Amino acid sequence: MNKHVAPVALEKAYRLLNHGPTVLVSASHDGVKDVMAAAWACALDFTPPKLTVVLDKISKTRELIEKSGTFVIQIPTVAQMQLTYELGSHSLFTEPNKLQDSGVELFSVEGHEMPFVAGCSGWLACRLINEPHNQAAHDLFIGEVVGAWADSRVFREGHWYFDTAPAELRSLHYIAGGNFYTIGESLQIEKP
Repeated sequence: MNKHVAPVALEKAYRLLNHGPTVLVSASHDGVKDVMAAAWACALDFTPPKLTVVLDKISKTRELIEKSGTFVIQIPTVAQMQLTYELGSHSLFTEPNKLQDSGVELFSVEGHEMPFVAGCSGWLACRLINEPHNQAAHDLFIGEVVGAWADSRVFREGHWYFDTAPAELRSLHYIAGGNFYTIGESLQIEKP
């Protein structure tokens, strides 16, 4: 873990997803690791913090989550746009060297037996809240956030600071066909 990664208070962890970024989802089971991109992730609850993510039945990552009961949601950065696209466009089912070929770098966090993707701006370690009906009918997975970290150059004191962070640390927002947007500048409501 690099020097800029700092813990995030769990009561503020939902703010890592609150701006609607494309995310990377990672999981492992029985020595197999995978990472996929997902555009549909959302904060769900505050206490305990929970989130949702849609994971298609054709993804190996989903299978690993169902078997292990744990996963990590990561916030990729502009610098990781190509990596994010590749991880979302290739399957471990058909490409056994997917992670190596894409150049993904994984690291571990003490106390969590899940793969974390290096270079992201935020990480949310989750325990699967098993909801078989939602998972089967809607591909909807619910996770309880059990640990959260962020790159302090862009997220600190419970808030994003995209305006003052290096542009390559801004989050990605996927719109289809290989097209991404990045988060823009902040706007504030005038307070009386």
